Amino acid sequence: MRAAVETGAVKPLTSHTCKLTGEQAAVLQRYLDEHGFKPRQVPYARFAGEKEKLNVVFYESGKLVVQGKGTQEFIEFVLEPEILKQARLGYEAVLNPDLLLPRFGVDESGKGDFFGPLCIAGVYVNESVVKAWQDSGIKDSKNISSDKRIHELAELIRKTPGCVTTAVPVGNEAYNRLYGSMRSVNRLLAWGHARVIENLMGQRHRMNPPPVRAISDQFAANRETVAQALMSLGREIELVQRHKAEEDIAVAAASILARDEFVTRLARLEKEFGMALPKGASAAVDAAAKEFLSRHGAGNLPKAAKMHFRTAYRAQGLPEPPKTEWRKPGNRTGGSGE
Repeated sequence: MRAAVETGAVKPLTSHTCKLTGEQAAVLQRYLDEHGFKPRQVPYARFAGEKEKLNVVFYESGKLVVQGKGTQEFIEFVLEPEILKQARLGYEAVLNPDLLLPRFGVDESGKGDFFGPLCIAGVYVNESVVKAWQDSGIKDSKNISSDKRIHELAELIRKTPGCVTTAVPVGNEAYNRLYGSMRSVNRLLAWGHARVIENLMGQRHRMNPPPVRAISDQFAANRETVAQALMSLGREIELVQRHKAEEDIAVAAASILARDEFVTRLARLEKEFGMALPKGASAAVDAAAKEFLSRHGAGNLPKAAKMHFRTAYRAQGLPEPPKTEWRKPGNRTGGSGE
């Protein structure tokens, strides 16, 4: 069966009710005042406001009612983090019934780093795993600044009962060969994501209940880029590609595993070549590339770096290839070297 491809959107909640303390209500009222909500008169309400597709009413009884098409976004980005100061799993499961579904999350690390490999990881979660991680701090690895914390969370993920993981590191020499034949970072990523899904599907006997879908970020304009790269087992599962997929805890966990793999392998390269290899693509990376060449020669650069990055051309004193206009769908920033 060919994998289905869809945006994976869940019908958003349009109404929500909860209790607030007096202090929380005061914070909410200030927020409404400061963010352009138009005051409304509502019977038995202490205060109420409306803005665009959203109505917010706080009653004398202490009950808060949020209604309108903007309800889900307001709860996720204002009510929970700013007012309640917590994300309650029980409520989240009501807001998003897919939260507890058995599924794969897939993500990558190293795409925008000149030095070091490309690492793609996948994670299987089910209801018990999601609940076990409720207060763990697992989130998109880009929002975790400490490599030490990344490693701690990666260890937690690997050791969680019921969780199944896999990682596909693409070392620099292999990466450069693959890019040389594919001529596209997106096609290379699609192959890596497909390989991870295939590896996870090969471990289905360890998963209870079986996964119903695989979720990944939509990094290519055409969703078929990944769907067409899927291998035999991967075509048996629904593939969901969405922007900001890291908001799903399964994808967030995969991003942590991928980053941990990348950081670990970058450290090995630093030890092998006896020098610091900065992350990302920057002036510091340009300086390190030139230092690498002076120490180890151009013949060794493909062992530690992604050679299609402009950094490689600059370091070797070669003319840079002409820039091509490239836009990634959505708001997420793409890699530096494509």
